[in-house]
Order: sequence, then C-alpha cells, then structure tokens
Amino acid sequence: MTGSLAQRGSNVAYTPAAAPEGAPSGSCWGIDESPAVLETVTEQILVQSEIRAEDGSVTSPAIYSTQTHQKIVQPRQELRFQTPCANQLDHEFLSSLQRALIVRGFYRGPISGVLDARTRTAIRAYQAPQGRDSSIIALDTARQLGLIAYDLRAE
Repeated sequence: MTGSLAQRGSNVAYTPAAAPEGAPSGSCWGIDESPAVLETVTEQILVQSEIRAEDGSVTSPAIYSTQTHQKIVQPRQELRFQTPCANQLDHEFLSSLQRALIVRGFYRGPISGVLDARTRTAIRAYQAPQGRDSSIIALDTARQLGLIAYDLRAE
C-alpha cells in the first residue's frame, strides 16, 4: 500500500497504530481532526463616561476604545473511528466503493479503483449527514454500503 492510504496530512488512517486502548486486536482506525472555528469580535469599550453640566448638557462626550479579539466558537475536535484496514482497500474494494457512491449520487468520477481526491470528497459528502465529517471511510460506512460483510448476530 502507498503512504497516501496510511496518512492524510498529520491524520492517521487505515492502520492498527491508530487504535485506541481496548480496541479489538488487529482493528484499524482513523483519526481525523476538525479545526477550531474562530470568530473575530469587535467591541466598543467605555473608557470614560460623558460629563454633563448642571443643566444636563454634555460638556465632554464619552470616550470609547475599539478592541478586536478572536473568540473560539467551536474548539478543535479529534474524531476517532474504526476503518477498514489498508490491505482491504484494494482496487476491487475501491471500485465497488466508487460504484456505491455513484448509485447514491455522491461520486461523479470514473471508476478508477483509486482513493483519489474525488473519492475522498464523495466519502465525506456521504458520511457528513450521519455525523462523521471525514474523508476517511469508516468501517460502519463500508458495512452500510455493503462493501464489508459482518455478523449481524454479533451486533
């Protein structure tokens, strides 16, 4: 397998090395990170109140200072989930994945059997509504698409 299957940026995928403590032996995992969402906040801070004369007229207007700062709206999150192992992501599996995503309207590229940018984009688009905003295919997603068999009695 090529390095592109095992790494996506600094995020590990499709390897036993990413498995959390207590995970089944030999299981493979993906770690995907969503960056923090920041918002720029600009505020007017009162430095000095206005000064009024006895008759109520303003003799000195209020003085304000403009302050801008970053506010974290959503903190960075690490998403960890079980994936097929890299040795399962062969040409046949990836071709079947692409066909399954075409049928569901998520993939619009050629059936290449390659985990390319189009395929990863389609994986993300398919998984995001299910709460997994990642271009790394989860084992649950592969099962849902009928790409990996599993024992229903064990569920």
